[in-house]
Order: sequence, then structure tokens, then C-alpha cells
Amino acid sequence: MDEAVGLLEGELRAGQGALVGLGTDDAWESFLRFGRQLFDVSDAPDADGLLFQYGTYSFDGPPTFTVDLTRQFAVSDHDGAHDHYVQVHCEIRYGSEPALEALGSFHSWFFHGAGADLDEWARELTERSAWTTLGKLRPTRIRVFQEQV
Repeated sequence: MDEAVGLLEGELRAGQGALVGLGTDDAWESFLRFGRQLFDVSDAPDADGLLFQYGTYSFDGPPTFTVDLTRQFAVSDHDGAHDHYVQVHCEIRYGSEPALEALGSFHSWFFHGAGADLDEWARELTERSAWTTLGKLRPTRIRVFQEQV
């Protein structure tokens, strides 16, 4: 888990070297490759999850339409009880576009070990009508970071 940010950045930069110019589809495919890598986590049902979410948020400035691709790991204490989560984010920001504002907000989770199929989850997301809108636009910024929640 300690190397998760570096692994995600490596997937995003594969064949590119820089995040500038990376398209939404490229970032998504990179995130899925990262999502397929297995980590040593607890047996808890929510120990290793992927989150796809979008909406207009103002975390650190004016409201911006953002797609947030997140991997969440549950961290246990020495007794095996849940202590906290670590989230690794690939935050994709876009310029001001009425078509993006019309999408509203959405989120969907996938958890390794819960019996669902990662490829089917990914396919269902890319079949959403919002994907057509996102695919036509270039991100203005892509940021990778980790936080404890």
C-alpha cells in the first residue's frame, strides 16, 4: 500500500512521461490497470475498493467539474480492528462546460473480493451517457494524491 501512489503515477505516465495531455480514456485505462494490481489487505469486505465519481466541486477554489478515480484501502490496527482508510486519488479536472454541469453528480463502487467482476463494472460505467460527454473534452488538470480518511 505504501507504494500505491507511485504505482498509479507509473500507470498514468506509461508511454507518456507527463500527465499533461492525458485524455479521460487514457486516465481511465491507466486507473483500471492500477485497479487490477492486488495489494496485501485485510479480509474485510471493504478492504480494497475502487470508486468512480464525478460532479462539480469546490475543494480548493472555484467550483470545477471533476472526475475522481479513487482506490481505497482499509487499514487495521494491531488487533485486526478497522483503524482508518487510505485513499489514492486520480483527480481529473475540466474547464467550465455547460454539458458537464448538465451531468450532475454520480458515484459507483467496486470492491475486490465481493464477487463482482471488475471488467463488467468498468464496462457499465463507460456505457453511461456521461462517458460520451467526458470523452469529447480534454482535462485541464490531472492530479494524483493520497489521503487518510
